[in-house]
Amino acid sequence: MEPRIETLTAKKLVGKRRIMSFSNNQTVDLWKSFMQRRKEIQNSMGTELYSMQIYSPGFFDDFNPNTKFEKWATVEVTDFHSVPHEMETYSLKGGLYAVFLYKGASSAAGDTFQYIFGSWIQTTF
Repeated sequence: MEPRIETLTAKKLVGKRRIMSFSNNQTVDLWKSFMQRRKEIQNSMGTELYSMQIYSPGFFDDFNPNTKFEKWATVEVTDFHSVPHEMETYSLKGGLYAVFLYKGASSAAGDTFQYIFGSWIQTTF
């Protein structure tokens, strides 16, 4: 499994986030909640939707499906001047990103993440 390497410019994102784990995955509820209110975002750029996960350092060292992480459902915006009530902002830094394509249930993604963080990063960097 080799990633596609992309250079992204910095992005301003607006959306919703939830704390969850792989064993208590709430992705469907998060996206349903976001999509119901997406049109309230007045200054969105394009039609792309961004799903983002933020893991604490060492999250995949000894993978546990019950460990919590932060998941976002967002769109890119021109600025943060008009953020709908109960939505939040995130500034994504520009730079090189490795894009891994995974198809399957998020509850079964542990092996993929173990490869990315346990093997690929260590042998690449």
